[in-house]
Amino acid sequence: MSESPEPIAPTPEAIRLCEALLFAADRPVPPSRLQSLLPPGMAAAEVMQALAEALAGRGVEVHAVAGGYALRTPADLAPLLTRVIEAPRRLPRAAMEALAVIAWHQPVTRADIEEIRGASLSQPSLDALLDAGLVAPRGHREAPGRPTLWGTTARFLEQFNLTSLRDLPRREELVSAEQAPLPFPGGDPRR
Repeated sequence: MSESPEPIAPTPEAIRLCEALLFAADRPVPPSRLQSLLPPGMAAAEVMQALAEALAGRGVEVHAVAGGYALRTPADLAPLLTRVIEAPRRLPRAAMEALAVIAWHQPVTRADIEEIRGASLSQPSLDALLDAGLVAPRGHREAPGRPTLWGTTARFLEQFNLTSLRDLPRREELVSAEQAPLPFPGGDPRR
């Protein structure tokens, strides 16, 4: 019975190469793409771990996001950078509500979104989500008129720093958080 070869430890060259790829990429790099650059027997996950350790305490960190790896600003530095980096345009409230409905109920039609929200969805709100690359068509429902089904994109996962949709809070968690009483300084004013 032949034994599998010993795994190869990450080399400085492999770490440097993967760092350069993450730096140059405009979206998270999938492990398979990283693996294709590495010698046989060297695991992309181990190289990313070594890179993460090498970057600890520096101006960027390795994050697993949207099914891949990306370089991100550490959380403790982000507030300092908001003073000098122009923030992207904020989405209108109606667009954010629609995005939440799409994220939790996808794939959904525009009529589904309107029913769940209890309000109509304007074309500019849907256009804002499309322009931001947060949603995309996911086919058509087999119903009269064949309405478009909408779903979130990898850009959505990246924007909200999620690895997958399983990282979204469960609806039960949100409801229980909404029902929890707010703490009042000096005690509950109802008493």
